[in-house]
Amino acid sequence: MNMRQFATNNVLRNKRTYLAHFLSSAFSVMIFFIYAMLLFHPDLQGELKATSPMIASLGSMGIKTAQVIIFIFSFFFLLYSVSAFLKLRKKEFGILMILGMSRKQFHRLLFVENMIIGFASIIVGIVVGIVFSKLLLIICAHILAIQAGLKFYLPLKAAFMTAGAFLLLFLLISLFTSRVIRKGTVVELVKSEEKPKPEPKASPWLSFLAVLCLVLGYGMVLWFAIMQVFSFKLLLSGVALTIVGTYFLFTQFSVYTIHNLKKKEKFFFKKTNMLTISELMYRIKDNAVMFFLVAVISASAFTGIGTCLALGNSGLSEMTNPYAFSYTSTDEKTEKQKVQQIETELKKGDFPFKIGSYTPLFSSNGVTLIKLSDYNSLAKALGYQTETVKKNEAIFTPTSVTQKNAWRIKGQKIKQLDVEKGDFSTTFSVKKTLPYIVLPNIGDNTAVVADEIYEKFSRLEKEEESYYFKEIRFVVKDWPKTKEVAQKLNKEMDDYGFSALVLNWLYSKQENGLLFILSGLIGIVFFTFAASFIYFRLYADLDRDEQQYRMISKVGLSRKEMKQIISRQLVLLFFLPFVMALIHSSVAFFALQRLVDFSVLKSSLMIFIAFLSAQIIYFFIARWRYLKHLYKEVM
Repeated sequence: MNMRQFATNNVLRNKRTYLAHFLSSAFSVMIFFIYAMLLFHPDLQGELKATSPMIASLGSMGIKTAQVIIFIFSFFFLLYSVSAFLKLRKKEFGILMILGMSRKQFHRLLFVENMIIGFASIIVGIVVGIVFSKLLLIICAHILAIQAGLKFYLPLKAAFMTAGAFLLLFLLISLFTSRVIRKGTVVELVKSEEKPKPEPKASPWLSFLAVLCLVLGYGMVLWFAIMQVFSFKLLLSGVALTIVGTYFLFTQFSVYTIHNLKKKEKFFFKKTNMLTISELMYRIKDNAVMFFLVAVISASAFTGIGTCLALGNSGLSEMTNPYAFSYTSTDEKTEKQKVQQIETELKKGDFPFKIGSYTPLFSSNGVTLIKLSDYNSLAKALGYQTETVKKNEAIFTPTSVTQKNAWRIKGQKIKQLDVEKGDFSTTFSVKKTLPYIVLPNIGDNTAVVADEIYEKFSRLEKEEESYYFKEIRFVVKDWPKTKEVAQKLNKEMDDYGFSALVLNWLYSKQENGLLFILSGLIGIVFFTFAASFIYFRLYADLDRDEQQYRMISKVGLSRKEMKQIISRQLVLLFFLPFVMALIHSSVAFFALQRLVDFSVLKSSLMIFIAFLSAQIIYFFIARWRYLKHLYKEVM
């Protein structure tokens, strides 16, 4: 038997140990291949580029950046997983050295084993990627709003690029892993599993610090969003404190809490609680760093995907401009024809609509005036209440999201409004400040005044021979469905004054859609790696658990009791970091909700339910396999 055959047999004999490592490697290859397939797809240079060259350029750069991130993260993750499994085989390596294996042969054995797994992972990852490529192209075309779709093609260039990149990665990992078990005598390797573990200890001060860091971290993030203090340092400090708090929560607070549970004798000595709690203390201490990594990685995945879903929401465009179609008229002669053209196309498309218009007047001192009747017609079309003002009164209306939020937080402090136009001037008392946008992007100081006062200023403006200017707005409830109407009008009118909300939304959706694809796939990779971390730790303790439960079963532990104890421990192992990630993400989504006017609840719940379902399925499969093996070895 040569070294290659011996290494192959080693991998096959340790298939249970290396299964998660192999599947995670193949999954990394598949995701990298998908990115490469999108990067070289010919259709992504078609409709998407014609719609926006900048978006296509950003998409290419984003995909390349994501590939680099996945490659680097995969290197460290796979290096960690290989290192974890090699440590489980220390006793086996010690026996091989006793039998005469040299250090050189040992390093060669590890190198060949890793390259075997690497080759298999690359082949499986690329093949699975090709099998699911058509489905992924359909999903990507929908996200990017590409009407013609993305055709299937044989991605040879992507396959060669993926194979080359991961061959290099596995070569580097194979060279690095031989250093993991470089130190230590043969006796230490053989007896590595027999070293007793000291009882875990925790500091009450560090436990308190964990809670304090989390409270402060959450507080800073919420202050950033609620009070709209857009300081990067504040947000970064909040995230950093949350990460530090999460680390101490698992390494200190959790152990400290279980210590306190042990002191409650009535609870501790009830049925199998003594075994469960005692074992939990060691499991949590041993897995604290893993819990921390899984919680942070999962929270990053949830938050990243959720934020990108929000960016693709139609409410984001509607938040800044609530009108489906806008037309700015500068020629009174052609105005009626243009408006009728828009109305005709909407009627052909069977889209009910409401129409309103206004002509802003600009004072000499920077105040924009709007006629009350014009404002009320637009407010009514949008479903807001109409307003009334006296001759000496004015109503402030926000014209941007930033202004609206600033007034909501700090209030609008101007109580008297001075307006000047030529030789004429007057002072209004500010009756109220509106909490919603009816007149977007027409000036920071915009006030609604009585029709009579407006007409006075209008006459002054006509005397100055100002040019004609009128804004016409169309409200359509189902505006996201007006793409064909908007494209036709945009082409036929060929007018600088025409704009359609649906086209602006599709433009941003394509840009944000690329971001969603990138963050979504990276988020899935991170979540898969997080699940793999749990698998590594679960099977790292399997041999020790076999010995422990074999001894306990001899003194009367039943199969039902063993299943109950293990199930409780596995629930904690699988769902404690997940719950922490859920809490972190919930705070992030709550903060996001304070920044936007549309609901992010639906997208947040979709993400949580999807990942929770995957975690539950993974938990039951892992528990079933784990118990099956223990029953076979112990009972």
